[in-house]
Amino acid sequence: MPEHLDGAPTRRRQWGAERRTQPLDTIHARPSDRKLVSGRVAIILTIAFWLAYVVYTVIRQFLDSGTESFRFTTEAISYTVVVTFLTFSALMHLVARQGALERFATHVRVPRAELDRHFAEGHESPLTVLVPSYAEEPEVVATTLWSAALQEYPDLRIVLLVDDSPFPTDPETAAKLERTRAVADTIQSQLAAPSRRFQEALLSAEVEAANAPQASVEAVRTLVAHHRWADAWLRRHAREHGVADHVDQFFTDQVLVGLADEFRLTAEALDAAITDAGTAESTDVSSARAVELQRRLAWTFTAEITTFERKRYANLSHEANKAMNLNSYIGLLGGAYRHEETASGTVLRTVTDPADADLVVPASDYVLTLDADSVLLRDYCLRLVYFLEQPENERVAVTQTPYSSFRGAATRIERLAGATTDIQHILHQGMSKYGATFWVGANAVIRTRALRDIEETETVGGFEVKRYVQDRTVIEDTESSVDLGMHGWTLVNYPERLSYSATPPDFGSLIVQRRRWANGGLLILPKYIRQVRERRARGERVSVVEMALRVNYMASIAWGSLGLIFLLAYPYDSRLLSPMVLLAALPYFWLFASDLKYCGYKRTDILRIYGFNLVLMPVNVAGVLKSVQQALTAKKIPFARTPKVKDRTASPALYVLAPYAMVAFSVFTFVRDFGAQNWGNAVFAAFNALLALYAITAYIGLWNSVVDVFIWATKWMFYDPSARAARRAARKDERATAKAVRRGLVPEAVPATEDWRSVLYFGQRGTTIPEHLGADHLGTSHPGTTHPGTTHPGTTHPGTTHQIGAGTAGAQRGLAVQHDEKTAA
Repeated sequence: MPEHLDGAPTRRRQWGAERRTQPLDTIHARPSDRKLVSGRVAIILTIAFWLAYVVYTVIRQFLDSGTESFRFTTEAISYTVVVTFLTFSALMHLVARQGALERFATHVRVPRAELDRHFAEGHESPLTVLVPSYAEEPEVVATTLWSAALQEYPDLRIVLLVDDSPFPTDPETAAKLERTRAVADTIQSQLAAPSRRFQEALLSAEVEAANAPQASVEAVRTLVAHHRWADAWLRRHAREHGVADHVDQFFTDQVLVGLADEFRLTAEALDAAITDAGTAESTDVSSARAVELQRRLAWTFTAEITTFERKRYANLSHEANKAMNLNSYIGLLGGAYRHEETASGTVLRTVTDPADADLVVPASDYVLTLDADSVLLRDYCLRLVYFLEQPENERVAVTQTPYSSFRGAATRIERLAGATTDIQHILHQGMSKYGATFWVGANAVIRTRALRDIEETETVGGFEVKRYVQDRTVIEDTESSVDLGMHGWTLVNYPERLSYSATPPDFGSLIVQRRRWANGGLLILPKYIRQVRERRARGERVSVVEMALRVNYMASIAWGSLGLIFLLAYPYDSRLLSPMVLLAALPYFWLFASDLKYCGYKRTDILRIYGFNLVLMPVNVAGVLKSVQQALTAKKIPFARTPKVKDRTASPALYVLAPYAMVAFSVFTFVRDFGAQNWGNAVFAAFNALLALYAITAYIGLWNSVVDVFIWATKWMFYDPSARAARRAARKDERATAKAVRRGLVPEAVPATEDWRSVLYFGQRGTTIPEHLGADHLGTSHPGTTHPGTTHPGTTHPGTTHQIGAGTAGAQRGLAVQHDEKTAA
């Protein structure tokens, strides 16, 4: 296996992987009139063919034969419902696509000079970049932080929100955590020299500009020298940056070298201005413009980068999800806090004088949330904040550029998943045309004022817990979009490609991601219906297209997966089949293939994506069932992070065997319908069997299937004796505690002198873990508390025991919290 420069193994490239490494253009190509017209015609044809099917097939059968039998009537109704829902999803795809094309046709990029003028001296709108991270590779985190640190912005803070257990017991985990913690300081120290150089140069440029309206030749030469120095610094950093995979290649080429190219181009333009000046002492470059260019250098290389760990503080939520990691820090913005040691751990207390504070969190007008595996292009912050600060956008709460995929994927499944990501980018852009934007999650610039509007506060165990981003479902960004709409805020996708995010490179990690995406939409749908009622009560107009797009976004995975199962499994009467059904779907598939070609893929990838969706259907169904489970139990579903490993993530046996069962059943259906001369169902079954079999071979792998099933079948043979003993002890203590409660027994008395701090703090000898803190909240360092480790989705630590102070050992004897958060990592 090839190795990275630092010795880390890289993923072996598969046959059929992507060769292209050049990303798509930042500015979408302006669509031709022919393309716009064909999109409108496709929408009309889809509706027309669906109506023709309902009238000339279904209704005609009833008029000709009547309700000849209950079975036929049931089949006709169910088949019409399934076809209608699937056609509706295809229609919404075409509508969103058409909206995107119309936006691309009218978008005009703001010139650099206008951006510089807007952010001239005196602009005071601080921006805080929050990068939630859990168990990420330090190299991945470093790439993300670098892309944020090199953003040109006047007042930029970057905070890495490390969500790992602060005191891991495993040496390898502890070493990895220390490397992650060191990333922020390393980047800060590397930026110190260019930041100091350009800040000093900016002061000199501002002094000189105050005395002359036009920049002197000598001042422009100095400015050229600074740009060439920045160009050389970035290229040197690019050469020193190890290239392990296509993501590193993208970062090197598009972030570092791309920014260097811009500085070099500016230097060449300034050189030309000097040449035009000839023997004159001044140039045609205004002093104000020279200061703006110098200010750009200073802003690009100046950022405050720090790290924050919420699990060090007992009064912050420790719930194991990304939303509460973000909420914990957002709730601290604009405050000063002092550390106070208690029996529960370190607590943050608000202080009025920052001089007395141990932690000061500056206020921020904007918050940029950025996943730890995402990369921003150089103009992201400047252009999106400029957009928010235009008068017509004062009620826009969130703006983002839906992320695109990194090109040059090393595996077939990553290439195909990347293709669907790039198509989704187009659809999300189109949803903004109709006011149906959803916050996608990987990146977004958010007004802090809007977050305050949707703030929810509750007091649990004496501590105040604030929620901005909802954590009720694992698609927290979707629900927060609905919350913002209830308060009169809107969301808009910026019509450029300025952000990129990693795509799962293997079937196992893709399962975790797609199962999470499929979970929660049905739970959010009732809240959206309430939002529509409230908006209409306020006199706002809610268009039918917006409602249709939003409902389709939240529920299409459910009805699409279940509807396809019906079509695959049930032998419908051949009289219900009609070419009109295929004709209604044809515009969707034709334009989908056209968009794949536009995004740099092959038109034939439409067939591969169909097979890809077939093998993912069990995953989607599992996500939908999880939503039903959550609705019935009213319990939160654990947030499962997408595994990011250099090797392969093992897949659960259910999701490996289900596609094989689908192929077997499709073959059986083909044989049965072929014998019964039910040609329509036979062809459909054969088509599904062939594409599903291809998808299994290409994206799951025959040998990988054997390995994953073998691991599932034999895992009972391997166990950790200490973990098993801990589980037994926990169950025994639970039974003993329940028995004591039923008998009304008082817990064993413990002398207060063993831990008088705990007694004084809790007011009793025993205590329980506050629910809002989670079972792993004791990952803090103070006398009398043990730290065996904390858990988070993505790992499983059965039988982990947390002891609350030495003095409460009698009352809490054997207290154990068993985490059963299932993941595919």
